[in-house]
Amino acid sequence: MTTEINETHDPARRSWVTSANDPGGDFPIQNLPFGVFRRTGGQPQGGVAIGDQVFDLAAGVREGLFEGDALAAARAAAGETLNPLMAMEPRFTSALRRRLSELLSLEGAGETARTRAEALLAPMAGCVLELPAAIGDYTDFSCSTHHMLRMGGGTVRPVFLQLPVGYHGRASSVRVSGAEVRRPLGQVAGKDGQVVFGPEPQLDFELEFAAFVGRGNALGQPIPIAQAEDHIFGYCLLNDWSARAIQFFEMALGPFLGKSFLTTISPWVVTREAMAPFRTAAFGRPESDPSIPAYLTDEADRREGGLDVRLEVFLSTEAMRRRRDPPQRIVASNFRNIYWTLAQMLTHHASNGCDLHPGDLFASGTVSGPEDEAKACLMEANERGSRALPLPDGETRLWLEDGDEVRIRGKAMKDGFVSIGFGPCDGRVIPA
Repeated sequence: MTTEINETHDPARRSWVTSANDPGGDFPIQNLPFGVFRRTGGQPQGGVAIGDQVFDLAAGVREGLFEGDALAAARAAAGETLNPLMAMEPRFTSALRRRLSELLSLEGAGETARTRAEALLAPMAGCVLELPAAIGDYTDFSCSTHHMLRMGGGTVRPVFLQLPVGYHGRASSVRVSGAEVRRPLGQVAGKDGQVVFGPEPQLDFELEFAAFVGRGNALGQPIPIAQAEDHIFGYCLLNDWSARAIQFFEMALGPFLGKSFLTTISPWVVTREAMAPFRTAAFGRPESDPSIPAYLTDEADRREGGLDVRLEVFLSTEAMRRRRDPPQRIVASNFRNIYWTLAQMLTHHASNGCDLHPGDLFASGTVSGPEDEAKACLMEANERGSRALPLPDGETRLWLEDGDEVRIRGKAMKDGFVSIGFGPCDGRVIPA
């Protein structure tokens, strides 16, 4: 499962796309995430983020810049979705990423591409970013014991320590960053025990991290934990918007309408190879916790199954925007806080023989940590509705109001390597 660090991660490598050399940017040459973009009046097509530009893969193929495995991968990634690329063996994506790194670097093959920059690059600000894959299935796990402790009044159900708990979400309502979040309607418990149908009164966000499945598995064939990483194509940010009043009224069986109205993801998929420098040990389980079941145990996964990704949430209200105040950071957490690794989530998902397909999406659950600032949803921050969150100029929030905009950001950082980001995961609430 180990992904080797290679020349594409070289911190000294710089790009002839000058915006890619901005130390605060999300998309340096060491990242090269894949996505789907659309020029004005054009059709969706595959591209790669580099600085503030999009590298047009179809144009690169036309210009004859790829060969071998890299050419096969570029053709697979150049269409309306990344699913064909995700279905390929990891070596194809790796070959394409290496070739892109050469073409976009200041040295070597970079000069060949630089002379054709007008044909190869499109300004990201002038493009529409689409969902990167046709998502056939979406699964949301709940893998933060810190989140469960706060949501459960100080206790964690034993099952959360035995396996990665999850539920099947609604793939059809996954949208890319920027989609409006319409306040959902539903049944909630009203005053005096009356049940009412109306706009959700307790709208919340959940800060999550997600992975796209690469190669799938046949029905009835589990995926061993030692092979799980090879079935993960890459990663994105995710906001699991939550209608709390609807959610908790309907929870006789599990999450349903309280979760299915919208899920937001960031538009770019950061590959597993790009994240190689930022691997870290899996969450340190307390000795008092049950031992990990054998089918979820792998030495390499314990050693480097975690990812060191700083995650933040910013909130902007209508009043703040009128005053031109910057968004206020309300959450600062890290994916290292997740109790189960992504490989364990995927292996458990397929352990009963469930077949996973290229482009399927699965999320970590709320990425909460032990610190107050790492309470990764409003229900944690407001202590189950009892304490309002203070905002500038005397504003407060128990729950999200119409006009509120939630922005999620992520950054993988490690000394000796260039930091890489994931792009925006934003959504603004509009009335029911």
